[in-house]
Amino acid sequence: MTEVRVPTLGESVTEATVATWFKQPGDAVAVDEMLCELETDKVTVEVPSPVAGTLAEIVAGEGETVGVDALLANISEGAGAAAPAPAAAPAPAAAAAPAGGADSVDVMVPTLGESVAEATVSTWFKQVGDAVAQDEMLCELETDKVSVEVPAPAAGVLAEITAPEGTTVDATAKLAVISGSAAGVAAAPAAAAPAPAAAAPAGIKDGPAAEKAMAEAGISRDAVTGTGRDGRATKADVAAAVAAAAAPKAAPAAPRAPVPADDAAREERVKMTRLRQTIAKRLKDAQNTAAILTTYNEVDMTECMALRKQYKDLFEKKHGVRLGFMSFFTKACCHALKEVPEVNAEIDGTDIVYKNFVHMGIAAGTPQGLVVPVIRDADKMSFAEIEGAIAEKGKRARDGKLSMAEMQGGTFTISNGGVYGSLMSSPILNPPQSGILGMHKIQDRPMVINGEIKIRPMMYLALSYDHRIVDGKGAVTFLVRVKEALEDPRRLLMDL
Repeated sequence: MTEVRVPTLGESVTEATVATWFKQPGDAVAVDEMLCELETDKVTVEVPSPVAGTLAEIVAGEGETVGVDALLANISEGAGAAAPAPAAAPAPAAAAAPAGGADSVDVMVPTLGESVAEATVSTWFKQVGDAVAQDEMLCELETDKVSVEVPAPAAGVLAEITAPEGTTVDATAKLAVISGSAAGVAAAPAAAAPAPAAAAPAGIKDGPAAEKAMAEAGISRDAVTGTGRDGRATKADVAAAVAAAAAPKAAPAAPRAPVPADDAAREERVKMTRLRQTIAKRLKDAQNTAAILTTYNEVDMTECMALRKQYKDLFEKKHGVRLGFMSFFTKACCHALKEVPEVNAEIDGTDIVYKNFVHMGIAAGTPQGLVVPVIRDADKMSFAEIEGAIAEKGKRARDGKLSMAEMQGGTFTISNGGVYGSLMSSPILNPPQSGILGMHKIQDRPMVINGEIKIRPMMYLALSYDHRIVDGKGAVTFLVRVKEALEDPRRLLMDL
């Protein structure tokens, strides 16, 4: 007899509600087949079968509240072990059986990353009837943050495309079918976009936590968009619907001015990528939520440039990475954040959460849009470790290979518009962070030094901060400490 227990629910989550059982006692189950679904305050958790066999007993019924590692059910291993596992994602009812019979292979959505539930099919590189080699790129998916390439799991002929370009697919969806030969291609049905899921799927029972939340909030099921299995509503879905109903309605966008016919013929309309839509939404949300203010200063880069010039060859020879200015700025910011910790904090409701660590976000422009990979515990890293991490994550960002986890959890961000020639700008916060430093172009300017006019390499610095948590004094102090550290890098060694 094998026990089925409550899995780890996440940090600080100690209990969950059994929402739905997909199997009943006596049913045969396969390894990793979904047995039941749990609901916590934030997420829905599916519980897979640890072994193949027969579901002998359900210990925790639907609606019961269970703690971490609590016993949910027992599975007896026996004749049921030979039962074949059902398909991970059922084919649409209208779809014909995959062409090619036993020789056909389904192309499924690959792992999208933690907390990523769906993606959009952006580009198909192959069409129905094309021959494909194993690991050859078939299509590209876009999530909110990254692009994911889908390789062919086997060699053969692309017999069917079940998710055309523009289709939104979940993490278990089927994208296409590859046939072992060209025989089955003619029978492949034309791909059609799946019908949108109904707000309240017929015959689908929501979890008790969601039903209770809807009753308490006084909203109908039609107002809730379910994101759980088979379109079930979760407690988080109800909370989102309540928040959306309470939010003030945004003023409708002004209609586009009429365009002369000769100009319209020369225009090109392109749908925004999911990444670009997410960037636009997050930036606007930051402006709507935070009280953003920007303070400016300028820094004389003479000493940093001299130090870099003196040691860059030796640095690269020993550490295998180039010595740039980003490590100086990262170190200077980590130093300043110790003195002004509110710039490294965030607001959570009516609480201020101070971070006793620095996860530094480094904004990077890519062909797909702006991304912010995070260097974790940057305050504990050496110059060489920082430069190595920046180079590695920057390359993977440009290649679209960063995972969601690598772009989450930042506590402060540095944005270098100077690489594009920007002389001055006001960066926008990266929520829920309370500060972002903008670097700019280094430009020779006449400066008064000890009563004499001298030409110095100067850079404007801009610190945008959330005035709800950071006062003007703290923001100016932070920027002055960064300036002092860069103009005399020896201060970093002395922790001054």
